[in-house]
Amino acid sequence: MTGSTIVVVSFLYLALLFAVAYVGDKRADAGRSIIANPTIYALSLAVYCTTWTYYGSVGRAASSGLGFAPIFLGPTLVVALWWFVMLKMVRIGKTNRITSIADFVASRYGKSHLLGGLVTVIAVLGVIPYIALQLKAVSNSFTILTSYPAIVMPAKAGTVPWLADTTLYIALIMAAFTILFGTRHLDATERHEGMVAAVAFESLVKLLIFMGVGIYVTFGIFDGFGDLFSRAAQDPNLQALMTMGAGGNGYGNWFALTLLSMLAVMFLPRQFQVAVVENVNENHLRRAIWLFPLYLLLINIFVLPIALGGLMHFAGQDVDADTFVLTLPMAYGHGWLALLVFIGGLSAATGMVIVETIALSTMVCNDLVMPLLLRYRWLALQGEEDLSGLLLGIRRSAIIFILLLGYLYFRLAGEAHALVSIGLISFAAVAQFAPAMIGGMYWRGATRSGALAGLSGGFAVWLYTLLLPSFAKSGWLPADFLQNGLFGLELLRPHELFGLKGMDQIAHSLFWSLLVNLGAYVWVSLMRRPNAVEAGQATLFVDVFKQSLPTGGAFWRGSARVADLLPLIGRFIGRERARSAFAEYARTRGVAGVEALQADAGLVHFAETTLAGAIGSASARVMVASVVQEEPLGLDEVLNILDEASQVRAYSKRLEQKSQELEAATRELRSANERLKELDRLKDDFMSSVTHELRTPLTSIRAFSEMLLEDPRIDLADRRRFLGIIVSETERLTRLVNQVLDMAKIESGHAEWDNEEVSLVEVIEQAAASTSQLFKDKGVALEMSLPGKAPSLLADRDRLVQVMLNLLSNAVKFVVRGRGRVLVTLSEADEGLRVDVRDNGPGLTPTEQQIVFEKFRQGGNTMTDKPQGTGLGLPISRQIVEHYGGRLWVDSVAGEGATFSFLMPCGKSTETKDEAG
Repeated sequence: MTGSTIVVVSFLYLALLFAVAYVGDKRADAGRSIIANPTIYALSLAVYCTTWTYYGSVGRAASSGLGFAPIFLGPTLVVALWWFVMLKMVRIGKTNRITSIADFVASRYGKSHLLGGLVTVIAVLGVIPYIALQLKAVSNSFTILTSYPAIVMPAKAGTVPWLADTTLYIALIMAAFTILFGTRHLDATERHEGMVAAVAFESLVKLLIFMGVGIYVTFGIFDGFGDLFSRAAQDPNLQALMTMGAGGNGYGNWFALTLLSMLAVMFLPRQFQVAVVENVNENHLRRAIWLFPLYLLLINIFVLPIALGGLMHFAGQDVDADTFVLTLPMAYGHGWLALLVFIGGLSAATGMVIVETIALSTMVCNDLVMPLLLRYRWLALQGEEDLSGLLLGIRRSAIIFILLLGYLYFRLAGEAHALVSIGLISFAAVAQFAPAMIGGMYWRGATRSGALAGLSGGFAVWLYTLLLPSFAKSGWLPADFLQNGLFGLELLRPHELFGLKGMDQIAHSLFWSLLVNLGAYVWVSLMRRPNAVEAGQATLFVDVFKQSLPTGGAFWRGSARVADLLPLIGRFIGRERARSAFAEYARTRGVAGVEALQADAGLVHFAETTLAGAIGSASARVMVASVVQEEPLGLDEVLNILDEASQVRAYSKRLEQKSQELEAATRELRSANERLKELDRLKDDFMSSVTHELRTPLTSIRAFSEMLLEDPRIDLADRRRFLGIIVSETERLTRLVNQVLDMAKIESGHAEWDNEEVSLVEVIEQAAASTSQLFKDKGVALEMSLPGKAPSLLADRDRLVQVMLNLLSNAVKFVVRGRGRVLVTLSEADEGLRVDVRDNGPGLTPTEQQIVFEKFRQGGNTMTDKPQGTGLGLPISRQIVEHYGGRLWVDSVAGEGATFSFLMPCGKSTETKDEAG
């Protein structure tokens, strides 16, 4: 495993990453974004997992057992709030063209250069240890791998001459690749699609390789999880590592590390870069909310098994636990696997370094260098010169400078800490952004002075309790500083500040720094009201989701010229891009071209936000102010604008509510109209049925009456028969009229119901007796199957008898004369008592049965479409049954008869006689 082999393989892998990035950029230029995918967005967030995760989490697990878990538990917990907090952060970033954390804070608090510069200094100094961690991990793993098959721990970096130190060259190589990845051209949106694609790719690489090593250790060296943990349990020194309290990690430290990681995953510059600046679609958060925690779970499954396996295998040997992922495959002679592990570690390091240094270089350029150039009016001397090359040069220089600072920290203090400890120092630094950023998104009373006080105080405490002690441990500061405190005051001991003892140094620093930060932020903000600019920006951030929100242009008043604004923007993003942006703005305003644009407040705001994408919001404000004549607004004027906007929002909300009410009323009118049409149709069906039913007996009465009048010779027997028919038809006519009147009363709600306890068995028997002559005349057999005991009903007896009469009369009509058979069955069901009247007639065809079902559903005459007709009996029967909460329906198979059934809810049980006929 020669050094040249490792270098060649490494460069081939980095070339592959660059190819992925190149394709991503080309696709973006062609309008076919490769990162417009929620999965790629979620994978890019895994840049959180660096060599600290890849190597350092195993080292921490080897010393504190489950103590590595809070670093990944925190992000998993805070992701649950992302749909509220991160979504708002993304929306603010898109609306205001935010390019970095420094730009976010500066823009929120009045576009302050001072505040943006302070955030940049904190971010750079805070993240330098983290970059040093990556350099240390790659350098150490490279040194170890070149010694294969022997396992030799690298010498102390301080003993190696500077020019002979491979870490220096690794830093320079990473700087070169970062420049190629992120600063090949200047983008006004500060979006690097190729970089995001490469980061998503390297996230998959490091996950697969780390899991591959874990599987090898767990199932190759050992016989699975059970075997590994059972062997570890036999060693008293390893038993404690499988508990929460191992390594002195009590619940207090667990809470502190969990909180620290919750803040870090949101406020590390690289996390803000991929989560907010590089976001192309807010809805991508939906997948990230579950996919990112899943990624963290997968990459941590084998951390403890690898740590335990390494401790058992290298017991008594001088092997650093941070290297177990690499040295275990080497110990068992798997050089190819060890080389893959190195590539995975290189992938984790390059992903972090590229994104982190791009984010930091943007902050250094926009919030440190640009304000200095503007302050000394150096840019004013450039005339019409294109300054995009200058901006790229500043950012490239910043990348080299930041990586050299990381290397310097590695040389001075890197060997004094384990990988995880170095990472936690950076976590504690970026946690100082939390009060100013979260407070700025939800508290409109927060001020620039409060943010300055909070950040300055918290940063000073972090510097004193974490960064300076790391130099003292390395011998670059007096050692008694740690033991006796500043000026010999024990209350000022960095790790026991003001006498607070019993806490891990990270938890101790986090407690005091956040306490000072938050306290100063709130207290100073409450001391005075926000000024006009702060109040306007507060509204844009706090109310970013509200409709009718005033734009930044609403808080600007003055005069400007397109001829001044267009060249200004062109100097920083290029003339062609600037003119294209202005032309697009003209189209959105319905203006023919750039020349026809009016230089109003909206255009000034557009120019400022466009420029903010290249040089930051604070510098953009200064540059735009240099070519326009702005009239400063007072706080009262800003408050009036906000009040008007609030009234517009309230009016819009009322208008929306009225619109919804109008839509609801319109739907109800449509529904009522449909019901009226249905009632008209049912009325026509009903009148047709009534006319048909009444016409039949009237025709019979008229015919037989005319016969009796016109032919006096008709004998007495025929006269009696004719008169009997007339009487029968008259009774039928009377019954039909009574049914029509009864149906009208029921439908109008004026019907009288004489409810009493009724035996349904007796009702059936009474109806059968009343129709016995009809069955005899038609030659139809009537059979009944009635139980000996059935619950009673609370109902109108006469109306139930009417239902049975109608069903029996209906059944007689459709059976075959001379061979007809009707069966009446009474049975108990879960819902009550069920009556079935079944005939052996021709039954209903599917079409006729569908008609019956439709009539039942609509509530009209159920059988008017059947050729024979069934009169008004079934409609009124349905209404009577439904009045008591029951239902009436029909089942039929063509050629096998029909069964009309109804179900009635029942009351208490009563004894009835056993009868079958």
